[in-house]
Amino acid sequence: TGVIDSKFGFPLSKAEEAVSQAMSASSLNLIGLHSHIGSLIFEVEPYLRAVDVVLDFAGEMKARYGFEISELNIGGGFAIQYTLDTPAPAVSFYAEAIASRIIARCRELGLALPRLTVEPGRAIVGRSGVALYKAGAVKDIPGIRRYVAVDGGMGDNIRPALYGARYEAVVANKMKDKEAGEVTIAGKFCESGDVLIRDIVLPPLLSGDIIALPGCGAYCLPMSSNYNASLKPAVVLVREGRARLIRRRETFGDLAGCDLA
Repeated sequence: TGVIDSKFGFPLSKAEEAVSQAMSASSLNLIGLHSHIGSLIFEVEPYLRAVDVVLDFAGEMKARYGFEISELNIGGGFAIQYTLDTPAPAVSFYAEAIASRIIARCRELGLALPRLTVEPGRAIVGRSGVALYKAGAVKDIPGIRRYVAVDGGMGDNIRPALYGARYEAVVANKMKDKEAGEVTIAGKFCESGDVLIRDIVLPPLLSGDIIALPGCGAYCLPMSSNYNASLKPAVVLVREGRARLIRRRETFGDLAGCDLA
């Protein structure tokens, strides 16, 4: 995302042609521009550069075609903190810097202020979800690694296997226990790359312990699959000390329901 060699959007070299065609089409009313530069962006500077590029382009299109920008969508990508060593800015930090830059550049370019749209999906829901896994078998490879298998994995959270996403974890039923040693939390799926967290220090784990991964409110269940005929887990909403089921666990009937033979 945010590069020329991408399946998304127009490169700037083609954007003027798109504007020209839209402005000359009797059935279209071009009112705005949209950009999206990537995901999990921890700095505000890339957004400011994107604002500059898009508004400079809008100014050129106004001069050449009379295009008046009234909508500006800068996409998403606001980061959240997944691990202790990757703190993320508050959404207000992004918002204040981006809005200030838009106001200043529109004034400089003689553009009316457009309505600003952002898409901060992960920043809204990412931290609201916690994934719970039950520990199963423990495999020790002396001098190399200790694996703890859990009852989930890449079927409900593909991110670690897909692009090396990192998470923290706690043992929910041993929150007061002191950390003891390194373990690798391995998923249940038939893939050697199905590892949720590699080499994390946790209290001693036994079969039946509950391992909690924060930051699982975004890009986990929406990217889930039924690989290995696995069933997608239930979702429970917790609010003010009360819990209620908002999505039931899948059944084998659900899994086979679309099969006709």
